[in-house]
Amino acid sequence: MLNTKKDFQECLTGMIEPLKKFYSTGKAAMKCGATGVQYGEETALLEAFARPLWGLAPLWAGNGDIEDFKQIYLEGMINGTDPEHREYWGRLKDQEQKLVETAPIGLLLILAPNTIWDFLTDKQKNNVIEWLYEINHVQCTYNNWCFFPVLVNLGLKSVGAKYDKEVIKKSLESIDSYYVGNGWYTDGKTNQIDHYIGFAFHFYGLIYAKVMEKDDPEHSRIFKDRAMLFAKDFIYWFADDGAALPFGRSLTYRFAQCCFWSACVFADIEPFPMGVMKGIISRCIEYWMNLPIFDNGGVLTIGYAYPNLNMSEGYNAFGSPYWALKSFLVLALKEDHEFFKIKPAPLPQLEALHVIKEANMVIQRIGGYVTALTAGQWVEWEPVHTAEKYSKFAYSTKYGFSVPRSYHGIANADTDSMLTFVKDGVCLVRRKCDEYDIGDDGMIYSKWQPCCGILVETYISPTEKGHIRKHIIHSKEKCVAFDCAFATPNDEGDLMGDGEKTEIICTPNTNLIHNLTKIKAIRYEINTGENIIETVVVYPGA
Repeated sequence: MLNTKKDFQECLTGMIEPLKKFYSTGKAAMKCGATGVQYGEETALLEAFARPLWGLAPLWAGNGDIEDFKQIYLEGMINGTDPEHREYWGRLKDQEQKLVETAPIGLLLILAPNTIWDFLTDKQKNNVIEWLYEINHVQCTYNNWCFFPVLVNLGLKSVGAKYDKEVIKKSLESIDSYYVGNGWYTDGKTNQIDHYIGFAFHFYGLIYAKVMEKDDPEHSRIFKDRAMLFAKDFIYWFADDGAALPFGRSLTYRFAQCCFWSACVFADIEPFPMGVMKGIISRCIEYWMNLPIFDNGGVLTIGYAYPNLNMSEGYNAFGSPYWALKSFLVLALKEDHEFFKIKPAPLPQLEALHVIKEANMVIQRIGGYVTALTAGQWVEWEPVHTAEKYSKFAYSTKYGFSVPRSYHGIANADTDSMLTFVKDGVCLVRRKCDEYDIGDDGMIYSKWQPCCGILVETYISPTEKGHIRKHIIHSKEKCVAFDCAFATPNDEGDLMGDGEKTEIICTPNTNLIHNLTKIKAIRYEINTGENIIETVVVYPGA
């Protein structure tokens, strides 16, 4: 188990060393894959260069090193910010991906400026300052991106360069406007709540709190207080084996899922005892290290528990997965820090049923793993597979969830944990809800329309061994519906209902965790008018 500082350093080193051969001649770009991305290869090359800094900056701050990488990043920073060099990164523009990649450079200047900054000439320092300072003159997207100019300006401030206090102030005002209470944010002016709350809002907020606790004690306290509240819910997203809840977008960032806890340790807050937080971090990273997430060259792949482009976002480039290195923020701590002295502890005793109203979720802990029952939130800008990533009835740390290869045919759609209507061979599922509600007792209600002519009211009631779904269906024509359980690698779990029991053999590589799966389902004949069906779902091992 990851325990000592050396353990964490060696784990990080093992992930970064294979990248050495992929840097460009001028070291300002890195090409470690061949897949395409919506913002183009030029930006993808910068992204791949920048994202290892999420791990390298803390490593260097904590007096660790990987041979040759300081020189690589010294050359890369010099050439990437030099307008006269062929590998110049170009000027920053409104709402472009390059803005995201300024953040780890800002973190480098905050945590370990002596690594790069002290070796630059005055002209080179000025190039770095001018390139980073451009973020103050462009528009970031109004969501978690508002933290990027904050980190950049803190980085500039830390090396005595010019920075913009007013941009920091306005960015913090935007961030505060997304706060909805009890430690939870939404990712912008939307109802979107997912892992970005932990691995973006709180992660960046706690870095700010640590760095600015003397200059801005008020906001530092606010960010720490919010994180303390958030932790009381977020701990429920983690299973006994270290797996975190697969839910929402950007899941290819994998063990970034636990970087919130690293940020808590870094910022000197303890929503749970240090050993508990260390246990979450250690088990989560180890969980991922035991999965086939690297290619034959040792490069992190796009995917989840195995390489899988089918579930990826349009903004996932070959270097994108290295966002996961944010969880190594603890490497910035000193060798004698309590974190590296104590042993990882198991999770504390947690409730078997925990309601998180801000996330429209009910968390069940059954058989050592986590299931989240959801009310069906919706992401208005619709990243790929939005319905599958946000609107299923249940999400599991053990079984993940599936995304379709096609909506033509039930085996291609792989609609686990969904009520699926089949009309003219096309599968229709819950996407955006017209109404939803979650009760204190864990009862979840949603009203939704899979298509014109069908209206569904769904009631989900958690039980000791799973949950019960009651659907009141108003249909203008006859059709067939499948109420589906988890997609599992074996004949696991149970499903009961008045319809016909069936089993769907899924298309390979559609599930996030298991590459070959089956789905138990109840097939119902839906008549015109009102139909009431009820399905009992019993979890595997319950």
